[in-house]
Amino acid sequence: MTKALQWGGRFSAPPDAALLAFGSSLDDDLVLAPFDVQTSQAHVAALAGGKIIDAPTASALHAALTKVAAEIEAAQFGAFAQTSGAEDVHGAIDARVRELAPEAGALLHAGRSRNDQVATTLALYAHERALQGAQRARSIARHLLSRASEELDAQTLLAATTHMQPAQPVLLAFWLQAAAEPFVRAARRFTAAAAFAKEACPLGSGAVAGSTLSLDRAAACTRLGFDHPSRNAMDAIGTRDAVLDVAQACARVLADASRVAAEIVLWATPGFGYVRLGDASSTGSSLMPQKRNPDVFELVRGCASEVAGLYFGALTSTVGMPLSYHRDLQETKRLGILACERTLAALDAFERALRDTSFNRGAMNAHAGDGYTVATDIADALIAAGVSARDAHALVGATVRAAEEAGRPLDTNDLAALAREAGLNAFNAPLDAAASVSAKVTEGSTSPQAVRAGLASMATELELP
Repeated sequence: MTKALQWGGRFSAPPDAALLAFGSSLDDDLVLAPFDVQTSQAHVAALAGGKIIDAPTASALHAALTKVAAEIEAAQFGAFAQTSGAEDVHGAIDARVRELAPEAGALLHAGRSRNDQVATTLALYAHERALQGAQRARSIARHLLSRASEELDAQTLLAATTHMQPAQPVLLAFWLQAAAEPFVRAARRFTAAAAFAKEACPLGSGAVAGSTLSLDRAAACTRLGFDHPSRNAMDAIGTRDAVLDVAQACARVLADASRVAAEIVLWATPGFGYVRLGDASSTGSSLMPQKRNPDVFELVRGCASEVAGLYFGALTSTVGMPLSYHRDLQETKRLGILACERTLAALDAFERALRDTSFNRGAMNAHAGDGYTVATDIADALIAAGVSARDAHALVGATVRAAEEAGRPLDTNDLAALAREAGLNAFNAPLDAAASVSAKVTEGSTSPQAVRAGLASMATELELP
């Protein structure tokens, strides 16, 4: 048996090398190395607190683990792990500790199973990645908030769409606020996932039933910053809720990012010309010299689908699995880690590209009224004058049809004609995009006052931890 394996005494022949390689997760879980060291340090505290090891042994183990942590930080540990013969990063760290402190290292795994070791390490990883996800979501929201404030001052107008058809005029600041809101919610989801990951500490649960050794679980729990030890060993070693919660938050935030990215890709086309992508975040064509491609935003769209699949795969790998630990959970771990790492990279790229994107205010203002986007305001004005909603809708719809056939915009003559048809002396209604925006009165609308209030509220929320 290879010395790096943490089992083998009951076997008379070594494992098939190909099957051992098939079961190895080293390529996937090296990212867990610093968190495994934290888990192992806490286990030493539990062993020492329970008088299972003496102070010199605990000191030797802490020193060896500190050395391993330094090697991980210096990117030196990976080479050892890959050649150690260990099945996973957890076994590789155990092997390195036994190499650094042979006598003490032989006691490191006392009372511990890879089951509770992996569960605890994954919870620590999930907590850290959730905090990073929250930070990146807030950073994106703050950037969008800053841009919204600039465009609010400039009073930049935009033809908002539904079904990708012109709908109503809005402030560009309103669109930017709408783009920021999902990232504020994403930050809340990540923060909640981080808190959940640190609720119950699995360490000390052993393989499935706890331990007959007097492990000081409270000491381990305190060292790692968990709220309390887990209360059922069988559940603790068999759940991956912490990493699944973070992976779900990852899938959600990238779905949100993909929607913003899709609109920017569209706006960058010559048909719109609403945005210009900076040189630092654009790519060219190997054949067509004129191309300026929005590759980063397209890749973010692709990543959203990828991470959604990773999350679904991680979740469904637990479906139908009996209670306790099963090796299928290695797939949950792998897919959850991939979802987290891919998401953090995509969010970083998304924000960098956003910061390198400029708005064409002139083009947006020029087209804010295209497609008869003030039609709803005219219908609302008729309703305010006493016309029923159904009649107002029909009257304005017919007026738009006539103007469209004539190839002209709506004007004051149309308002006069509508008044006559509705039996009114006269009525006032916005006929341009700026007037439409200013006419809004409801909370949460696109009026400058409502947008300013919304941005202030968002800024206050983003200041919270």
